[in-house]
Amino acid sequence: MRNLFIALYLRDLRLAMRRRVEALLPLAFFVVALALFPLGLGPEREVLRQIGPGLVWVCALLAAMLSVTQLYAADFADGSLEQMLLSGHSAIVVAAAKSAAHWTVTGAPLVVAAPILGVLFDMDHASIAVLAFSLLLGTPVLSLLGSVGAALTLGLRGAGMLVFLLVLPLAIPALVFGSGAVAAVDGGQSAGAHCSILGALLIFTALLAPPAAAAALRIALE
Repeated sequence: MRNLFIALYLRDLRLAMRRRVEALLPLAFFVVALALFPLGLGPEREVLRQIGPGLVWVCALLAAMLSVTQLYAADFADGSLEQMLLSGHSAIVVAAAKSAAHWTVTGAPLVVAAPILGVLFDMDHASIAVLAFSLLLGTPVLSLLGSVGAALTLGLRGAGMLVFLLVLPLAIPALVFGSGAVAAVDGGQSAGAHCSILGALLIFTALLAPPAAAAALRIALE
């Protein structure tokens, strides 16, 4: 199972590198969207500092949703996904590997870019560090939840909107506690409780999302 996970993970990374423009689209959206807010809101440092963490998390959620609909679509269209499942490979491993590859291509660049963009919102070093750490814990949750949504809507018309409607309510806790961690640091409090809840959400989602996505894939291919 480990070898299968690694093989599928590396395969998806290679496919993403062949479609660099499509792979970089979520990061480009994340950077451009966040860069526009300081221009539109003005140079008020206190306002930017207060709304910055929430805006970063909202843009991260929207950026993750841009590409999650394609998580299984290409393999479903060319028959690769059906061959993977018919060959006896575990659908849970397939879902987990694809979720991990999606986070590596989409979520990890957001974590790297967030500290740089935090400067636009006049965040201090402690707030930027907590923001990056909260995204490191929270963005995998978005990829895992998106995997379930993409599997449930596989082959349906308007899948992009359906995935967004399915995933958004489930992603709200990560959004709340991720931005709340930075707000706690700004208020002179510890962000430990918020980060602990984010970690618990990550573990909970990592345990339940791949089996749920695997079940949805089997239904979609029947």
